[in-house]
Amino acid sequence: MSEKATMPEEKAIVWMGTSFEDVLAFPRTVRKEVGYQLHRVQYGIEPKDWKPFSEVGAGVNEIRVRDASGTYRVMYVAKFDEAIYVLHGFQKKTQQTDKRYRQNALQPGNPTAGKR
Repeated sequence: MSEKATMPEEKAIVWMGTSFEDVLAFPRTVRKEVGYQLHRVQYGIEPKDWKPFSEVGAGVNEIRVRDASGTYRVMYVAKFDEAIYVLHGFQKKTQQTDKRYRQNALQPGNPTAGKR
């Protein structure tokens, strides 16, 4: 008796606050790469270049994309069954993450806020 491998169900993406507009402002090549990496996350596959970003909240991760124009980041939460929540996107211009980018990710409605 053979078992069939099943693909995990694709999670929806929920864009929080200005995160969708943030990513739309990225260069085309960066947008495409961010889209591909988020698609991987939708199926439970880790992005190619990411790191946990727990100082924003439990379960927050950061996708990192580099191209000739700079380094870009997208913060998201994928720990919930129903969806991936994209919290914020920005171009990184310094070694440290600017405090305002962290604040944008902590906006009202952030799914990591609260006791979930």
